[in-house]
Amino acid sequence: MKALYGLRQALQAGCDKLKKFLVSTRFLVSKFDVSLFIRVTIESVLYVLDYVYDIIVTGSMAASITSFIQLLDKEFSLKDMGDLHYFLGIEVTQLPSGSLHLC
Repeated sequence: MKALYGLRQALQAGCDKLKKFLVSTRFLVSKFDVSLFIRVTIESVLYVLDYVYDIIVTGSMAASITSFIQLLDKEFSLKDMGDLHYFLGIEVTQLPSGSLHLC
């Protein structure tokens, strides 16, 4: 029981560190979901969805996404899993039109 409690504390500390980092890089917390962060600039819109240690990054411009992922990697030493295929048991397929199919 003690190990699980310690893990939960470490997990919360990691989430808090990510939240502080995102807010410091001009992201706003969504009013509808505390795990969704949004940054709107003149050039682009970025979305970051955080669930435990799984993070989805998407946005309106590929260059903005790439540079933000590099910034995240410097701060947290993350592992980029590439294009999204599964998240929380949901299969994700990107269609040629650019839209996503969730199953």
